[in-house]
Amino acid sequence: MILKDLLSNIKPEEMVGSADIDITGVDIDSRKVEAGHLFIAMRGTQVDGHNFIGKAVEQGAVAVLCEELPENVADGVTFVRVADCEDVVGEVATTFYGNPTAKLKLVGVTGTNGKTTIATLLYNMFRKMGHKCGLLSTVCNYIEDEAVPASHTTPDPIELNMLLSRMVEAGCEYAFMECSSHAIAQKRIGGLTFVGGIFTNLTRDHLDYHKTFENYRDAKKKFFDDLPKSAFAITNADDKNGSVMVQNTKATVKTYSTRSMADFVAHIIECHFEGMYLEMDGHEVGVQFIGKFNVSNLLAVYGAARMLGKEPEEILVTMSTLRSVAGRLEPIQSPDGYTGIVDYAHTPDALENVLSAIHEVLGGKGSVITVCGAGGNRDKGKRPLMAQEAVRQSDKVIITSDNPRFEEPQDIINDMLDGLTPQQKKKVISIVDRREAIKTACMLAQKGDVILVAGKGHEDYQDVKGVKHHFDDREELRKAFGE
Repeated sequence: MILKDLLSNIKPEEMVGSADIDITGVDIDSRKVEAGHLFIAMRGTQVDGHNFIGKAVEQGAVAVLCEELPENVADGVTFVRVADCEDVVGEVATTFYGNPTAKLKLVGVTGTNGKTTIATLLYNMFRKMGHKCGLLSTVCNYIEDEAVPASHTTPDPIELNMLLSRMVEAGCEYAFMECSSHAIAQKRIGGLTFVGGIFTNLTRDHLDYHKTFENYRDAKKKFFDDLPKSAFAITNADDKNGSVMVQNTKATVKTYSTRSMADFVAHIIECHFEGMYLEMDGHEVGVQFIGKFNVSNLLAVYGAARMLGKEPEEILVTMSTLRSVAGRLEPIQSPDGYTGIVDYAHTPDALENVLSAIHEVLGGKGSVITVCGAGGNRDKGKRPLMAQEAVRQSDKVIITSDNPRFEEPQDIINDMLDGLTPQQKKKVISIVDRREAIKTACMLAQKGDVILVAGKGHEDYQDVKGVKHHFDDREELRKAFGE
């Protein structure tokens, strides 16, 4: 693509060099630059891309997009200065990759909990309905049935548009995408056109990055503020922030609820560990999920499918065949008659939802043993809150290591224990080694009990001092069962 065409949707403040040069690739990582590429010097939270302009030019960059021109402008390289690279990188990326979201229907899902489940279920549902689809999620990205490993909840703008263009090439009609607060705040989704957005819920998370709850909330809200008039915005009426999210949107607003009047409503008729029987939008349907929070997730899926033109009967028949996302309330039965459940819950609210779902099924019969920790180098304020929630709804709690990253596991455990009273600590033991913690829970469990192993879900590693060691909670449970 010719550089001047690539820059057609942005307004450069200054240009040094020719705009009539051919650009063969776009990068924000200097290590990926090849001959003929445009390098965009992003100011990240950890490093400043301006420090790598020289390296990018050495590797063959023929153009550089930056906020400050270097002192020595390299001969034969075009330099384009803009006020803020973050503001324009999405537009440049989507232009280079042929504006892929103009050629498929992109639905974004944002909120604290439920994003992965909703996006993945929509992807699975529409594929079962015979459509070609793409998925951008925390667990894995998919182009039809081709898996593309995910490194972030939302990829950077270059990778994102490249994946979306590959979806278009593969004939995808729909793409379903998790939109994290980081991605919205960092404008990683800039330049994309959404046909719809879904809000799940809002609870404390990522305050290590956003600093305040208000900043976190406003990052989510901006997604809906930016939706076009032609789009739909589906919001959770049961969440106190549900109406805030859509108060300034131009999109068509629809609501869903499990307990009040809304456009899409549902309630539980029966519940077992194998699934639930629901009344949804005036119809009865059996689903292979448990928990009130999953009723909300399924309502969001139902509402989006309706807004995308599907009939209730087709949606519900397909919904009855869907299974839970890996590592989300995933049950594993032991030979001794107790149940292990692996879940990604890593916030106080998510832990509350999962434990409530377990109690809904148990109905007072059997004990709950919870194994949980908290991630290192992340929001420390949620650690005591998670311990409190685990203790409140469990008969026994084992606090252990999660992904300690560059912190000492025992320090994280101590932060969690600091939230408990001496009386609460009587039902808690701490075991730093996660494998031993899971084994201990299995030794304590009796027939009819439930062990919840929370925090890591689908992850198959433990992040320690920058190294990812293989570790899978599901594997560890099965080993502890003696399988």
